[in-house]
Amino acid sequence: MRKVILFIVIVCFYNAVSAQAIQAIFFNLYTDSLKKEVHNYINVEGKLTNGQYIPLDSTTIQFSSNYGKWIGNNLIIDTNYKKDSVVITAVLKQKKNIFTSITVYLKKNNTPPILKSEKEILEGIDSRKKKKTL
Repeated sequence: MRKVILFIVIVCFYNAVSAQAIQAIFFNLYTDSLKKEVHNYINVEGKLTNGQYIPLDSTTIQFSSNYGKWIGNNLIIDTNYKKDSVVITAVLKQKKNIFTSITVYLKKNNTPPILKSEKEILEGIDSRKKKKTL
């Protein structure tokens, strides 16, 4: 009986492990451009042999690029970079033959919008209330 149970456990474990092997990786970026001087999160997903997708991070992916500094999944590009794009490569650490690359363009206008002050917002609300009461 023990041998039967052990056999079943081994078969179940083998099926679970083999179903979780990563067969391909893909970029799934949250934006269409990179910004200078910020942490640009580079999202990579792995397709498993069972067809499911899982998020991957720098513990399983080796990131590289033609420019910038990496902190985990974050690519930081300083203001000195003059080209219009960055080439990013992600390689699965377990299987170096599974990799992908992408060219991502830099945001052209990095000027932050001028936000209204608290006073300006409150004045706008007051003026709308006055218009409604008239």
